[in-house]
Amino acid sequence: MSQTPTHAPTTAIVLAAGLGRRMLPLTASMPKPLVKVGGRTLIDFALDRLDEAGMEMVVVNVHHFADMMEAHLRTRRRPVIVVSDEREAVLETGGGVKKALPLLGASPFITFNSDSIWVEGESPNLSRLIAAWDPERMDILMLVAPRETSVGYEGEGDFSRGNSGRLRRRRQGETVPFVYAGVAIVKPEMTQDTPEGPFSANLFYDRAIARDRLFGLELDGQWLHVGEPHAIAEAEACLLAGAR
Repeated sequence: MSQTPTHAPTTAIVLAAGLGRRMLPLTASMPKPLVKVGGRTLIDFALDRLDEAGMEMVVVNVHHFADMMEAHLRTRRRPVIVVSDEREAVLETGGGVKKALPLLGASPFITFNSDSIWVEGESPNLSRLIAAWDPERMDILMLVAPRETSVGYEGEGDFSRGNSGRLRRRRQGETVPFVYAGVAIVKPEMTQDTPEGPFSANLFYDRAIARDRLFGLELDGQWLHVGEPHAIAEAEACLLAGAR
């Protein structure tokens, strides 16, 4: 049986504070993370994955329908959840991580988009990501999904990936093989000297690219992009097929 690496992250943040405008009209009455796919909320997919991967504590940031989110989180026994309250302002992905940093601690942590779901392959992808994490070479290690096999994704991709695993952003007019699957291991120093208030986590990724320290691990299985209401049925069909 393989052992968890001693440098493995033990904390995570689930980014759950967004307004979810593309998921309207569902998000007119609930936060997007509480939308159900196959009878299970999106945020429970994330929290279950993190619990299975051995996270000791998970931060969840809240803003849109924050009371509803907190009530749902109180129904869970595991993992240990701490709320980062963003009721006063939407801080976007980067600002949300920065605000939660005192809760996350001084060691690398996992960031997990609350709408990131997938059908597992032979091995759990979070465990694979943790095993592949090498802080000597990496500032950020992303889980990336093959664009062509991702369900519900219609873009041109986000990254190309070299033989070493280093990622390069898509250039204008280019189509690239990989899509960010919404999960990454991040060093806390990526948040240093960042703006106050709202900003995108893309700032972290660009910093890591500039240092030649942004890496990607290819997802084993099938990534399901549930960005709009019409994508739910297709994702549910994939989950059902994957469970057989």
